[in-house]
Amino acid sequence: MARRIGSSGAQTADSLAKAALRLFARHGYAAVSMRMIAREVGVQPGALYNHVGSKQDLLRDLMIGHMTEAMKAFRAQPLPEDPAAALEAFTRFHVRFHIDRADAVFISYMELRSLEPENFRAVERLRQEYEGILRGILERGARAGVMHAPDPPVAARAIISMLTGVTHWFREGGRLTARQIEDIYTDMVARSVSARPAADGASAPDDTPKDTERTACSTQA
Repeated sequence: MARRIGSSGAQTADSLAKAALRLFARHGYAAVSMRMIAREVGVQPGALYNHVGSKQDLLRDLMIGHMTEAMKAFRAQPLPEDPAAALEAFTRFHVRFHIDRADAVFISYMELRSLEPENFRAVERLRQEYEGILRGILERGARAGVMHAPDPPVAARAIISMLTGVTHWFREGGRLTARQIEDIYTDMVARSVSARPAADGASAPDDTPKDTERTACSTQA
């Protein structure tokens, strides 16, 4: 049955965005038509174009909105100067923010391929900006000698992918609470980049990206 909405333009636009998010996550962007979205919100198909130009615009706005909201929420809290404390703050925030936004997370990753080039670039800029926050934390930690991150951009993407993955399997009321999941992931991330001293007199790892790249090239030769 179609969902009924109010008459105000703002309320209609909000209902439209929520319906598109549900349908894109449930069926996939390619399988959803504007007619399906109109039926979901309870309006005539032609009325949708009073609020949005196209289905592509809806997808773009949902992705940009998700990333913008995440960065705004993160920046609303003070970031500790200490790299280890900053890493914990980022990890806890990312899990807490995304754990109950499974639909938004799903389309933000799975439907990147559906974006037109210009829209993809706009979304990717925001993703790079968000990843840059974590990358900066890892770089500071490496310089301070408290973290081991030979390639901070790769490490940042790997950590974010792991943290975001919680939305695929976590269900409220399951064996672990959201707070327990947050604690577990925080510990795993901290351990994954900790600068542990080398055992048995072995040389400590070299965190210089240039040296890492040279070693990789020698191995492949």
